[in-house]
Amino acid sequence: MTQAPPAFHLRGVLLPEGEHRDLWIADGLISHEPVRAAQTLHEGGYLLPGLVDAHCHVGLGPNGAVELPEAVDQARTDRDAGALLLRDCGSPLDTRPLQERADLPRIIRAGRHLSRPKRYIPYISAELEHEELLPAAMAEQAADGDGWVKIVGDWIDRGTGDLAPLWSDRILTEAIAAAHAAGARVTAHVFSEDAVPGLVNAGIDCIEHGTGLTGDTIAEMARRGTALVPTLINIELFPGIAAKAGKYPRYAEHMLDLHARCADTMAAAIEAGVPVYAGTDAGGGIKHGRIADEIAALHRVGMSREAAIGAASWAAREWLGRPALTHGAPADLVVYAEDPRSDLGVLRSPELVVLGGHPYT
Repeated sequence: MTQAPPAFHLRGVLLPEGEHRDLWIADGLISHEPVRAAQTLHEGGYLLPGLVDAHCHVGLGPNGAVELPEAVDQARTDRDAGALLLRDCGSPLDTRPLQERADLPRIIRAGRHLSRPKRYIPYISAELEHEELLPAAMAEQAADGDGWVKIVGDWIDRGTGDLAPLWSDRILTEAIAAAHAAGARVTAHVFSEDAVPGLVNAGIDCIEHGTGLTGDTIAEMARRGTALVPTLINIELFPGIAAKAGKYPRYAEHMLDLHARCADTMAAAIEAGVPVYAGTDAGGGIKHGRIADEIAALHRVGMSREAAIGAASWAAREWLGRPALTHGAPADLVVYAEDPRSDLGVLRSPELVVLGGHPYT
């Protein structure tokens, strides 16, 4: 006979409400009603809905796909940092086996990146020989993922020696419509100025990185409600990328310029009301478990501390259609000894992580 999981009780300041509350956990779910014989797991501190890394690559390493045990280690590192929901923004590894494990964060899969030949990092994306194949490929990835499709919006064009869009505006409109018809939202890797208008006007749901946003594209994204996941700790790598681009001086100069303007660009997007969420881009040049660093970076470019935390917790969960600490929701939460709204550094040291009702310290 299978033993029922233990029932727990926690008391602390519940964020974002800021109220002292009691929470109970029974059968892995949050209860706002007392549960008999519940063991008190923690008293005091601050309770947050499990953190969200909205741009993460479980199964990807610096040299491409990793083996499944390494992907498990990546996900476990994110869990221990408090990131209990990961939007896996494209991976060459089939991570569905990780979704079956109760000890690992919940993963929203986007399937494979879609790109053109020689227009993205080798061995990561599904490369389409002709852009006319994009609508069908988007529908296929939508069926294979968890409600998201990821495309590469721009990359260096070695013919021109600079960043350039991969797709025509016409095909983007058709492809995004195909993904929407299949029940998926669409996001795109995009660095440059030239690629953003076609993506936004085609009805894309999210822009990743977005260093090339302009006043016009920011205004249009705000009007449409198009989300932005800027991956600020990844943009810190731009000078190093430029330093290795000796054969392409225009590209190197462009990357340095995008990096130099990044803080002002993101501040303008936040000020305009573009929905902004936290994502680390972990899995390539960024180590897993750095969600606290991305939250701090969002604060530095203009978000209040509370808004930056929300961008990686309750607000991101709402955007992704996942519950926070409501009655009957999965018991995914993080406990901190002190108030992270006063000091974001607190987020680097969780007192307790609870995933599916199971505590991890």
